[in-house]
Amino acid sequence: MRARVALNALALRPDGAGVSTYIRELLRALPEHVDAELVAAVQADAAHELSDGVERDVHAVAAGARRALAGLRSMAPADLVHGLDAALPMSSRVPAVASFHDLSVFDVPWAFTRRRAAGKRLQARHAIKCADAVIANSAFTAERISARFRRDAVVVLLAPSSGCAPPDPSEVGAVRRRYALPDRFVLHVGTVEPRKDVPSLAAACRRIPVPLVLAGVVGATSVPREGDVRALGFVPRSDLAALYGAATVVAYPSRYEGFGLPPLEAMACGAAVVATQVASLPEVLGDAAALVRPHDVDALAATLSEVLLDDERRAALQVAGLERARSFSWARTAAETADVYRSLGVSV
Repeated sequence: MRARVALNALALRPDGAGVSTYIRELLRALPEHVDAELVAAVQADAAHELSDGVERDVHAVAAGARRALAGLRSMAPADLVHGLDAALPMSSRVPAVASFHDLSVFDVPWAFTRRRAAGKRLQARHAIKCADAVIANSAFTAERISARFRRDAVVVLLAPSSGCAPPDPSEVGAVRRRYALPDRFVLHVGTVEPRKDVPSLAAACRRIPVPLVLAGVVGATSVPREGDVRALGFVPRSDLAALYGAATVVAYPSRYEGFGLPPLEAMACGAAVVATQVASLPEVLGDAAALVRPHDVDALAATLSEVLLDDERRAALQVAGLERARSFSWARTAAETADVYRSLGVSV
């Protein structure tokens, strides 16, 4: 009889990024790397995101504490359970695996509301306590888990979304017209929230000067009003590759990351990337991005100006970024995840 693996995919959101990308892409790749039945607990509005090789355990749409409570309940009968966002059932009689994407609620609690940080900390501590194996999406996150919880974690890197590739010029032109983009601009993709340090990026762009385009939901940080800042709001995944292709430079001045998918995805689409030398970003981006100190407007402005004005420097970053991005794959992520299952004695 084939083994059965139950996965908590309740964090998957329709067209979501970050953790959603991990869940979506892993569960599309995993059926090719395990000989097992896969069943995923998923919210009703995101069930269509799963591949045909994964059985759906559909739950009502919920957020916050309600979603966390749903994840604490027993999952479908299985030989192994895997919490894809550091969430495991209250009790389990089978081996359990927990994937951690960062320890931001411990390391940068100022980026969250008190209630959300407290809830996520409880969830993380429970997962660490109950997990027979812990997966971290970067060496940086594994080091933070070891430092805080004295637990070893297996590093399993992520990869750019399957739709990330250099866009066709006609697609770039269509996106330019759709969003009325300027000829030259700096692009930031991601939720506008405190960790991303968009105010420093806006200040750096204002000094150069160059328009700043923000693609993503506005979170706890308001959009800077000074300078030429254009907030596009939510941009569908189908437009992202062309948006990266239209940008002169993609900037990601984050103050904390567990992995850093947006700059890696920008590289996969052929963009020149400027990012901060902090947390996991040097590990993920290597020397294929121009890295600066975090929260340093002077350094950020100088580096952006250099990449904007120096065509050769920009082209070199584009080539290096493409090569770097191609070294990551979801097939490898799935294969290494399956190896973790086998390390617990589960025949998959």
